[in-house]
This record gives sequence, C-alpha cells and structure tokens, in this order.
Amino acid sequence: MSPGPDAALQEGRLRPPGLGLLLAEARGLFELNASLLLSPLLMRAPRGDGHPVLALPGFLASDLSMVPIRRYLSELGYAAHAWRMGRNLGGLGRMRDSLRSRLAEIHAATGRKVSLVGWSLGGVYARDLALWAPDKVRYVVTLGSPFANDVRATHATRLYETLSGEKVEDYAEAREAIAGDLPVPATSIYSRADGVVNWRTCLLRPSDRAENIEVYLASHIGLGVNPAVLWAVADRLAQPEGDFRPFDRAGPFAIAYAPLDRAVSA
Repeated sequence: MSPGPDAALQEGRLRPPGLGLLLAEARGLFELNASLLLSPLLMRAPRGDGHPVLALPGFLASDLSMVPIRRYLSELGYAAHAWRMGRNLGGLGRMRDSLRSRLAEIHAATGRKVSLVGWSLGGVYARDLALWAPDKVRYVVTLGSPFANDVRATHATRLYETLSGEKVEDYAEAREAIAGDLPVPATSIYSRADGVVNWRTCLLRPSDRAENIEVYLASHIGLGVNPAVLWAVADRLAQPEGDFRPFDRAGPFAIAYAPLDRAVSA
C-alpha cells in the first residue's frame, strides 16, 4: 500500500495538484477577460517611477505570455522589458548566462536597478538572478513559482527534465539558496487552487522584506492575467527603492486576497 498524503507531507514530500484542479486550469481565459473588463479599475493602481522591469515567462511559454503584464506595467509608468530568449524550455544552469547578460544589459542601458517579475519557472530564474547580482536587482515578484519545499511537486517536472536535460536535483546548492532569503525585497504570489504547481512550493519565509500573497481561486495559467494579481504586482513595484511595507489587502480587490495568517500557514 502506498503512503497517504499525510505521510508524504511528514516525510517532506509533496504531490502535484489533483486532477480536478488541473482540469480547472481552463478558467484562466475567464481571468484574462475579467482583467479586460476591469481595466479602468486596474489603472487606479499606484503609478510607477519609470524604473525597468524584466518579465520572465514560465516553462514552455514565451514573451507573448507576458504581453498583458508588460503592457499593464508600461501604462502605469514602468519601463517593461521582454526577456527575448524565445520559448522557455527550462534549465537553470543552461539559461543562467543568457539571463545574467539580459539583466546586465538592461541595468547598463537604464542606469537603474531592475525589478524582476517571474511567472512559474521564470520566478525561479528571478530569484537566482537576485542572488547573483543584488546590486542590479530592485525587487523580485514571483507568480506561482515552485522554488521551496519539494519542487518536484508539479505536473511539469518530467517534461522539464526531458526538455532541459537537467534533473530537478541538479544544482542542489543553488536551489537551496533560491529557496532561502534573498538580499532584495521579494513577494511570492500564489494560489491554493493552482492546478499545475503545489502551492506549498511557492512559500517563501516571511521577513521584514519578504512576504507571501495568496490569491483565492486563481489558476496557474491565469496568474499573469488575473486582475487581483496584476493589482498586487503593481502595488509591490510602486514602493520606493530600498523600502518595504507589507501588502495592504484592502482596496478594490480585497475580497480576492487571503488573510495574512492564512497566507503564511502551510
């Protein structure tokens, strides 16, 4: 008899989300439509100060998937940048040099620190970049990114290993660092209704400059277009450089955010 989910959790092992949640990922289209309908409300978010933001797509996605969030941030006054590396086929080690070059390029061209917004695997890359060059990174926001606990607990693990040529266990020291505290402010946005990534793998350790924000009912493929997520991203990036204040769960999308005590509990 195979061990139950409770035994797996006690052993530090997690499982991917259930089939029901995976099939429900199709609701991401409704999240996109909701953002379009609520765009006048979304434009009431805090304005940006013009600093550069690099948007990193998730596994198997390309810059096209990040168009909505880049356009939104651009309209709010940020200098939003694409990653320009084609489709994200994975590989923490394989992609490192290209990612570092792209970050350095934007930093050199603008003369300002770069905020990083990474969706799923893109968020893992973002945290790795922040560890490499904290002098070039202003803020890190991850969306449904599996960087903590048992990172194998996703429905994409086997395909990631096949396409990237890397095992999840490779670069163990780097992955341990990515799961730890960052030298820059960070926010992890996630959903317990995520049908691709086990939400527990998205939890960072809260501190005086790091926090978790849970968005009710958001899908994994909808995190980058969900209106409550977009509002939270804009709010976090609007903080003055070097400052950090906890996310205020009030505002027009207050009903979409889990209370802080629930958000930090596993």
